[in-house]
Amino acid sequence: MAEHDKQDQETVIPTPTTAAESTTAVDDAGNPLPEAAETDLAARVAELEAQVRDTQLRAHAEIQNIQKRAERDAENARKYALEKFAGALLDVVDNLERALESTSDDNEATRGLMEGVALTHKQLVDSLRRFAVEPVDPKGQPFNAELHQAVSIQPAPGVAANTVTAVLAKGYTLNGRLLRPAMVVVAAS
Repeated sequence: MAEHDKQDQETVIPTPTTAAESTTAVDDAGNPLPEAAETDLAARVAELEAQVRDTQLRAHAEIQNIQKRAERDAENARKYALEKFAGALLDVVDNLERALESTSDDNEATRGLMEGVALTHKQLVDSLRRFAVEPVDPKGQPFNAELHQAVSIQPAPGVAANTVTAVLAKGYTLNGRLLRPAMVVVAAS
């Protein structure tokens, strides 16, 4: 008998709703809302969708900005990682240059030593250049406060005012960024 009851049961297939039924708004109790309320709800839905799109666009733009900033910071860290080390080596370069300037080639006893100092100086300067440390030697150029530090201003006949007449210590840049300004003497006006 249980089998017979199962056969007598009809399968209920839900009927599809019409377009008018599917767009009719209902309240919490399932009652249809008036047409004006329906329009208000549609406008509110459109407004919320616009807010969501705007929020998504802003979040996406913020993510891109963070990625670009992180890439730029990583690039700068890579570019300028040697800044302190290179700055410390500049004192060694200065001392080797002073040693070369302080002796003459006339003395046979020190000639070999001075050749060694000159080769060491050249090797050190070449190594610095390989790592994008470039000298700033502005003798005869107009004074540039971004690259030079005026130590003294002296009258210089026949030289235009604000021209570098002497370089006391070369300046250096690392990948275009000033590592140390050139210490210079400038012609007075």
